[in-house]
Amino acid sequence: MKKFVNAVDSILTESLAGFAAAHEGLVALGEGGAFLRRARLKPNKVALISGGGSGHEPLHAGFVGYGMLDAACPGQVFTSPTPDQMSAAAKAVETGAGVLFIVKNYSGDRMNFEMAAEILDGPVETVLTDDDVAVENSTYSAGRRGVAGTLIVEKIVGAAAEAGRDLKALKALGEKVNARTRSMGVALTSCTVPAAGCPTFELGEKEMEMGVGIHGEPGRRRVPLTSADAIAEEMVGAIAGNLGAEIHGDAVLLVNGFGGTPLMELYLMYHAARAQLEKRGAKIARSLVGNYVTSLDMAGCSITVSMTDDELLPLWDAPVETAALRWAR
Repeated sequence: MKKFVNAVDSILTESLAGFAAAHEGLVALGEGGAFLRRARLKPNKVALISGGGSGHEPLHAGFVGYGMLDAACPGQVFTSPTPDQMSAAAKAVETGAGVLFIVKNYSGDRMNFEMAAEILDGPVETVLTDDDVAVENSTYSAGRRGVAGTLIVEKIVGAAAEAGRDLKALKALGEKVNARTRSMGVALTSCTVPAAGCPTFELGEKEMEMGVGIHGEPGRRRVPLTSADAIAEEMVGAIAGNLGAEIHGDAVLLVNGFGGTPLMELYLMYHAARAQLEKRGAKIARSLVGNYVTSLDMAGCSITVSMTDDELLPLWDAPVETAALRWAR
């Protein structure tokens, strides 16, 4: 294992300190370094908070800022943050309009965010993301996993929160976006968790894991490596099959890298995925390509399709300023 590390136990602390220093105009470290929060809070705005295990950067810390999250709670690599972290973050950024937790569907995340909600005194609601169509149950989850579609929920709900929508309306909006969003991933290599020092799983030189999870969980099956067009066809076919008739409409297409795949290949996959979607009746209204919800150093990618409408598209287009996602105010 070759990684930039001083000590395995201090990776997260040092990484968060570096992140906060590099983006000090946007974010600040919370008390004890337990969370990252928006540097400038907006009074009487619903506070949006998300979090999860580290190793998926820039999710979630990279989406803290104007038009998205107010705070992010990072756990250790692939490990849920604690309820104390979550409640401390909520208390630090709540400005009088309540708190909305955006939670990926993993057992540890769900349990700890539920406990945090019980600790807090004010109004709290939760949106659960479960966009992964690859498998219904996996190592970490009961039901579909929450993966890169979480970014789309955070962006659209974040824009609505910035515009002043109330807590109940934001919860309903988040559930609407999640219901219209589907993802699937493929791995060409495993990732290597620093504490383990070796790959999470083994893949042969001519194998790939179709439907892999963002922690390296098994997917639908292990298959021989094939062409990008064939990979995109299977992934888009699974997404379109799950969306059903909704696939005929405007969509946001996100091709997300898992951390170890060059942008050249991600754009190639975007080209292949777009062709498959258009063949099935979707119109790509907006696009995003890059590393947004990673799995440490895994080579591979995911495809996310989120069906939009006259309400959702303007919220996607609304200004955002975070470390990892920004377009002009």
